Amino acid sequence: MRIDGRVLHITLNRPQVLNALHPPAHFELAEIFDAFADDSGLWIAVVRGAGKRSFCTGTDLKVRAELGRDEYPPSGFAGLTRRFDLDKPVVAAVNGLALGGGLEIALACDLIVAAEHAKFGFPEPRAGLAAMGGGVHRLVRQLPDKVAMGLLLTGRQFSAQEAQAYGLVNEVVPGERLDGAVQVWVEDMLACAPLALRATKQVARRNLDFPTLAAAIRGDYPAAERMLESEDAVEGPRAFAEKRDPVWRGR
Repeated sequence: MRIDGRVLHITLNRPQVLNALHPPAHFELAEIFDAFADDSGLWIAVVRGAGKRSFCTGTDLKVRAELGRDEYPPSGFAGLTRRFDLDKPVVAAVNGLALGGGLEIALACDLIVAAEHAKFGFPEPRAGLAAMGGGVHRLVRQLPDKVAMGLLLTGRQFSAQEAQAYGLVNEVVPGERLDGAVQVWVEDMLACAPLALRATKQVARRNLDFPTLAAAIRGDYPAAERMLESEDAVEGPRAFAEKRDPVWRGR
């Protein structure tokens, strides 16, 4: 991983197995995301795969066969897929194959920017398994039912262009432009108040847990309360009135 100002860059670095993950990687990533969540100086995370061929191809099946089981931290695959209290934005930069757990990682992110050659899919049923790390659960929420079920029940792969047409991917660019395209999204988010983004993400995610729209609007969102009480909530209107760019401090 590396830090660039307010941004944490995380690289899934097992290119010899197309960035498939084994238990040590899951627990290391869980620690990284824990630290990211707790660091007030880091506002955004970007996840990418090492090399140009693969974002992540899910579980390292050779290691799984040797162990006879999967081992994950409480926060799930890659320390992310069961992490429901992370209000900071996370971007997936999909630079190739995003299969199985790799697609689960991408779906757990808030934005997905993909290279033109990226491929997505849940091939687990073809290996006697199912995408139970959040893949099945998220895909049926993020795609129309028949589209999601068609992909889940066949194990078919789909292209970056198809993913964008489904509304699953924010942007598709040539591979050599992927980092630049991700940076544009990051800079646009950095232009926003970080506490406002956290409030927005928390409300967007948690409001779906309420049975009705009225209940959701009346719901309790601590991140929104922190935003309203912050220095940045004063700085934004002040900067507008003074016709200057705001200086966000995240507090």
